[in-house]
Amino acid sequence: MSGTVNLDSAPKVDSRRGDGWWRRAGRWLLPPRCLLCGEAGAHGRDLCAACATVLPWNRSACTRCALPLPEPGVCGECLQRPPALTETRAAFVYGFPLDRLAPRFKFHRDLAAGRLLAELMADGLVAAPRPEALVPVPLHRRRLRRRGYDQALELARPLARTLGIPLHADLLSRQRATAPQSELDAAARQRNLRNAFAVPPNRAMPQHVALVDDVMTTGATLRAAARALLKAGVLRVDAWVCARVP
Repeated sequence: MSGTVNLDSAPKVDSRRGDGWWRRAGRWLLPPRCLLCGEAGAHGRDLCAACATVLPWNRSACTRCALPLPEPGVCGECLQRPPALTETRAAFVYGFPLDRLAPRFKFHRDLAAGRLLAELMADGLVAAPRPEALVPVPLHRRRLRRRGYDQALELARPLARTLGIPLHADLLSRQRATAPQSELDAAARQRNLRNAFAVPPNRAMPQHVALVDDVMTTGATLRAAARALLKAGVLRVDAWVCARVP
């Protein structure tokens, strides 16, 4: 079941793989501090042991959409209407303390929070089938200019480095400046994303990719991106997200 587990019980990957000497030196000079409570960090991360125990790992979920379930399997919605995504992995259920870290990262330029989330995601994805490439869900250039960074790309970079998977940040582009999905109901979300994504023409496509994003709500954005990739010749599209809204 989804719930709280100790970080010590979660599978670990070496998040230092690919780190530059400057980052390792910085960790030595400035010991990590918990981003949630300010206490000393544990395991070389900006998260203390106490706060790690309340992380809401998504251990039991629908394999197609990552919706938390009492037992792993496929939810009724995905059985009736199979999504374009073959598999979705969400490291966490969206709740405390993810509901503090994720908005800080996405809307308030807290890239340290994003780095921590990527490290935790890597732990949760140890057993996931390995794609040939990671593809961050892109922002439209107008929103990218306003925000100054793409939160999906900031998660995908360290994930690719830690897990040893190629990053293809140019494989998918956002063609239209769509309205924020959070402002729309489910039907409007689908209309909002129609033809929103495009793949470069005449591009050689990997057979299996995983889309990377921060928070999955209804999954409309990920499904639209997956359809564009499948239409371009990708055979399997998975989704790797930090948190799933129940």
